[in-house]
Amino acid sequence: MENPASTSISCPSTPRWNLERPFLTGRFHQEAKTTSRFAELKLDSFSNGGLEKAIGCYDAAIQELIVIDDLLSALLGIEGRYISIKRVHGKENEVSFQVEASMDLTLQELAKRIFPLCESFLFISQFVESRSQFKKGLVNHAFAAALRALLLDYQAMVAQLEHQFRLGRLSIQGLWFYCQPMMGSMQALFAVTRQVSANDIAGSAVLNLLQSQAKAMAGDNAVRSLLEKMTQCASNAYLGILERWVYEGVIDDPYGEFFIEENKSLKKESLNQDYDTKYWRQRYSLKEGIPTFLANIAGMILTTGKYLNVMRECGHSVQLPASENSKLMSFGSNHQYLECIKAAYDFSSSELLKLIKEKYDLMGKLRSIKHYLLLDQGDFLVHFMDIARDELSKKLDEISVEKLQSLLDVALRTTAAAADPCHEDLTCCVERMSLPKSLRALKDLVDSKTLDINDQEVPMGITGLEAFSLSYKVRWPLSIVISWKSLSKYQLIFRFLFHCKHVERQLCWAWQVHQGVRSLNTRGTSISRSSLLCRSMLKFINSLLHYLTFEVLEPNWHVMHNRIQTAKSIDEVIQHHDFFLDKCLRECLLLLPQLLKKVERLKLLCLQYAAATQWLISSSIDVCKSEELSDSLICSEKSKEWKGRTPKGTKLTTSNSAVTESILKFEKEFNSELQSLGPILSKSSQAEPYLTHLAQWILGIEMTNRF
Repeated sequence: MENPASTSISCPSTPRWNLERPFLTGRFHQEAKTTSRFAELKLDSFSNGGLEKAIGCYDAAIQELIVIDDLLSALLGIEGRYISIKRVHGKENEVSFQVEASMDLTLQELAKRIFPLCESFLFISQFVESRSQFKKGLVNHAFAAALRALLLDYQAMVAQLEHQFRLGRLSIQGLWFYCQPMMGSMQALFAVTRQVSANDIAGSAVLNLLQSQAKAMAGDNAVRSLLEKMTQCASNAYLGILERWVYEGVIDDPYGEFFIEENKSLKKESLNQDYDTKYWRQRYSLKEGIPTFLANIAGMILTTGKYLNVMRECGHSVQLPASENSKLMSFGSNHQYLECIKAAYDFSSSELLKLIKEKYDLMGKLRSIKHYLLLDQGDFLVHFMDIARDELSKKLDEISVEKLQSLLDVALRTTAAAADPCHEDLTCCVERMSLPKSLRALKDLVDSKTLDINDQEVPMGITGLEAFSLSYKVRWPLSIVISWKSLSKYQLIFRFLFHCKHVERQLCWAWQVHQGVRSLNTRGTSISRSSLLCRSMLKFINSLLHYLTFEVLEPNWHVMHNRIQTAKSIDEVIQHHDFFLDKCLRECLLLLPQLLKKVERLKLLCLQYAAATQWLISSSIDVCKSEELSDSLICSEKSKEWKGRTPKGTKLTTSNSAVTESILKFEKEFNSELQSLGPILSKSSQAEPYLTHLAQWILGIEMTNRF
């Protein structure tokens, strides 16, 4: 045990603990030029055989020398002549030091005061050995290394005390005096290591424990400083993992200590199939056990690495500027680590946003989707509805999607859409549910992630006109913003607009039929009443389409466009895009079931009336050459020719009560639905201001239809 007086208190490879303590400096102030009285007493004055005697057989001076010698051994976890080590019953890895009962009572009390330091050293030494294994985690290993460095200083202190004892300059009171400063620090570390061992914790849990213990010792600056240094040393390994994540987007965490986990089963290709965009939200996610000093910026840290991973998967080289690529060495009170993380976040965010906006032309893709799915440029749609009319009129089971796709390609190539380089990404599809059921399915997916079985059944009587939709191919990394969830919302809006356009076309055809008989004297007949009804229906559907396009879609699109231009991160872009779609769905009445049901009922009445228009008009006319006139009413073009071909002998009849009754029935039902819609819109507009304009249009129509 004996060590020269010149023994260094710390080796070059161990940290020096700047606590200004005697046991760390080696300065023993009680050294005197005169020889101590203990120098006259030699331990060799009693033989080894005498040690078998009880210590009480010796006088007090000899007992003191023996006790000091035993205590110096006990301070290093070694049993002495009259001080033994006993394992505590029921407590694993905990021991207690005991003295022989015959020892002088004063010496016993002084020795027992030093025993907690001996027990702390022994337990910490065992902890260091057990936690030095890599399977215990990098943080535990770093913590154990810091403890080992401290124990080296502690052992140097004991060696210096022994040297003073050999020179006869150390009394038991002096030993207690020099042990006191180390007592609080060792007991604090003993408490920490005991909790770590008892709970078998690792990683951030160890850092949080050290930090909480340091805060609890605010009244003892020396102990608090020691625990803070231990926390910094233990966090070095953790900061190394954090550094690779925020600078490279790599999780180098072999023992699962980091607070970010990766779900490798989720692939980026799933964004085109997964409604909930699990890849973006769950590929990398936070888990429990975030270090307290990183709790406030955990979300920023997660996002930084996610952005870097997106760029790496795009084949884009990620290199932080040298000024920002500073090492995360510590998390001290200067908050330098926060500045490093913030700089890394700003860099990754701006680089990814620039990549998606410029290289992958995000706004160009969104404009293209707006042209087709929001009917911003409708020339291709008019042509498509003309050439695909027969196919779309079929039942779902009879429709050929391949034929519809070829007709769509023809419409795209022969209209202004051919100039759009993204038009080849447009595809057609036929949904298996009606629009109201699809909206309920959307709500179910958001709320319970399940669909009602009845909603999956093919509805009876639905045709391609109600089920037709467009889809759009979106590739990585734009699929982060334009996910399957976003496309589903675009498709719901498209289906509603498409069906409104279909209703408008049918009413326009009915109106042209009415215009074909304007040259006839229709005053006082059912044709005049039918013409007024057709005009009211057209005004309703035109008002609805005007509201949807010019009051909802266009203004909201411009707001979203401006917000995306000023966005600072891709998450902000996603947020603005999702907000735009949700706002459009709500303002297009698609998320208001009561209003949507009324509108769908009105559209159905319009379609039924348009389908019956030819019969209503032809049944109201008694023409000498009825066959010729009936043929002329087949299409709008022929109805225009009718004006010059109407024979002079044509007569109008008012006796056909069935025709009049049918027109009155349509008129009554339409006005009734319209009148019931008006109050609902007026009431809803108080809570939903965007309905004010639509309510004004509907109420205006209602007033004109009151006879």
